[in-house]
Amino acid sequence: MCTTIKTSLLAFFLLYVLSPEAFAATNGGLLRVGLKKRKVAEQFNQLTEHGLTMQETARKKFGMHDTLRSSDGDIIALKNYMDAQYFGEIGVGTPPQKFTVIFDTGTSAAIQYGTGAISGYFSQDAVILGDLVVKNQDFIEATREPGITFLAAKFDGILGLGFQEISVKKAVPVWYNMVNQGLIQEPMFSFWFNRRVNEEEGGELVFGGVDPNHFKGKHTYVPVTQKGYWQFDMGDVLIGDKTTGFCGSGCAAIADSGTSLLAGPTTIITQINHAIGAAGVMSQQCKTLVTQYGKTIIEMLLSEAQPDKICSQMNLCTFDGSRDVSSMIESVVDKNEGKSSAGLSDEMCTFCKMAVVWMQNQIKRNQTETDIINYVNELCDRLPSPMGESAVECGSLSSMPNIAFSIGGKSFELTPEQYILKIGEGEVAQCISGFTALDVAPPRGPLWILGDVFMGQYHTVFDYGQLRVGFAEAA
Repeated sequence: MCTTIKTSLLAFFLLYVLSPEAFAATNGGLLRVGLKKRKVAEQFNQLTEHGLTMQETARKKFGMHDTLRSSDGDIIALKNYMDAQYFGEIGVGTPPQKFTVIFDTGTSAAIQYGTGAISGYFSQDAVILGDLVVKNQDFIEATREPGITFLAAKFDGILGLGFQEISVKKAVPVWYNMVNQGLIQEPMFSFWFNRRVNEEEGGELVFGGVDPNHFKGKHTYVPVTQKGYWQFDMGDVLIGDKTTGFCGSGCAAIADSGTSLLAGPTTIITQINHAIGAAGVMSQQCKTLVTQYGKTIIEMLLSEAQPDKICSQMNLCTFDGSRDVSSMIESVVDKNEGKSSAGLSDEMCTFCKMAVVWMQNQIKRNQTETDIINYVNELCDRLPSPMGESAVECGSLSSMPNIAFSIGGKSFELTPEQYILKIGEGEVAQCISGFTALDVAPPRGPLWILGDVFMGQYHTVFDYGQLRVGFAEAA
């Protein structure tokens, strides 16, 4: 490309990269990137004004991908997103120009989510990282941004922090080039997010190692199980001290700095909503399932029938153990978009599979049939909305339980003050749950997305050299 980037450029996207502020500090062999913090209220209000939700962008980011198309050589059709709060500046070009970017460990270079397609071109130039210069870096410069999303955006582009395996045309990410060109000491990077709302400092992204001032104690490390996203195996999810009964045998998880919320299987999110008093919108169809089949499911569980085959044996699901709760989300979205869907049968299959998990969990606690039916009906009232945030009472935080994630044999707890997002103060204050439903089908799922709500409480290390992710209490 030419030595400068055109000033008419609307945005750019480095291909699956890892990039810091243009004038970041370097010392002790570490490159430090100061992060700017965007207030939750500002982000939430702008999304609402433009008809978007944080949950919708998270779901589209990982759940409903359009096919990436390439036409006219290097013109790439992209999808835009807006679900991150932490961003910074980098320099691109010769001489460098500043761009504000999202630092995103969970973003595919294809940017296959969000609303409003983006078109652009492959280019190559220097990327400036503090005192460091990454040479011959490939990236995409966007020349067209239709749609409304970027009207509300506070950034110019996205800096992906994942692996080359899912980059467009296998382009080499900036992070790889930093290592290959010998620009940093160790092949790792780490995030510290400042969640103290009254402080301006957003946090710090450190390349080449960790800053011991950013965390307490030692990190718990788990191996990367699938290169692409920073994916690893996770164990049970606890509400208070009680299991939710869905990830006990294991779920996949992704540490994602580019997602604001915590996204997980509807089966668990519904139980969390019940525990924290979040409102639901899908209750009637769920209750119909419980009325018609609840006692039969309990009887089959007590007779030691295989849980994953119960719904198919009752002809509510087509396949044994192969359908996923994502059918509920997909059917709702299909209806909204005027597409065909399997309709009620798919939803009944979904509700049945969730009811089996909920009822099995209650049976293990020696609950009576009546108590089990009543409890599942209560959960039906708390099914998360597939298109919006779940509201809670701001005055009820003291009665809400801690939520814990089992990672690497250790429990990582979040308190209500940490997983509830408060917007505004006094009588006009609103509180929304930091949990959203996202259902990913096997073999990739069930899957959790541990976004900023989690990473803000736990300093996170992305160790490329040993292919592992580490968590420690943030300082």
